[in-house]
Parts: sequence; structure tokens; C-alpha cells
Amino acid sequence: MSDPRLLLVVACALVDADGRVLLTQRPEGKALAGLWEFPGGKVEQGERPEEALIRELDEELGVVTQTACLAPLTFASHAYDDFHLLMPLYVCRRFSGTPRGREGQAIKWVRPKALRDYAMPPADEPLIPILQDLL
Repeated sequence: MSDPRLLLVVACALVDADGRVLLTQRPEGKALAGLWEFPGGKVEQGERPEEALIRELDEELGVVTQTACLAPLTFASHAYDDFHLLMPLYVCRRFSGTPRGREGQAIKWVRPKALRDYAMPPADEPLIPILQDLL
């Protein structure tokens, strides 16, 4: 059996002034469409995780932040059928811009205690209790 490839993806718990967390819904046509997730995306070759997250937040949501505003919290390690996902989760409370779904995806600000009310990909689910403990 060959080892599945390792995919490095970064995710962010954007937290607003009211302590709510931003979730984005995976659009139709993408794997796991309709599920809610923490925004983020793939780390490109030669990119640091923080750089990838800053780029993805801008591309996906029109939100601008900087490395100093990203606090690493935990990570997910999850085996999907055709790849293994390694996903650091950062918390960001300082950003500029009003998040909007620039790629057509739905977004929603969610109270930490309500995060389990949203169907999420298997890799995102274990992050919830750690985030709830923090918030």
C-alpha cells in the first residue's frame, strides 16, 4: 500500500468583537460541498503557513491581517481516502475589512457554543472543543 500524499492546509478562526467565529460554506462543485468550515486553504510551494492564511483570507473573504495577528491554537491531522490532511488552526481577532464570500460561498458568524450545529468536514470537527475552551 502506498502512503497517501500529505496535504498542508491552513485554517483560521476569525473572531469578531462579540466573540463569534466566522464559518464559510463549501460551494457546490467542490469536495464536501455544503459543509461549513473555518476559512483558509492550501499552503503553496515555498509559502509559510501564515503567508498562505493571509493570502487566503484576502482572496476568499476580502479580509486583511498580518502575521502578528495570527495566534496558532491547535491542528488537525486527518486521513481522507486519497490524502492525509495536516491543518494548523490559527485564531485571529485583529483584521480589517468586512468578511464577504468573494467566491460565492455563504458565510456566517457563529457563537462558539453553537459551532456543533453546523455540519463540518471530519478534519474540522476535532477543532471545535479546543476553540470553545479558548472562547
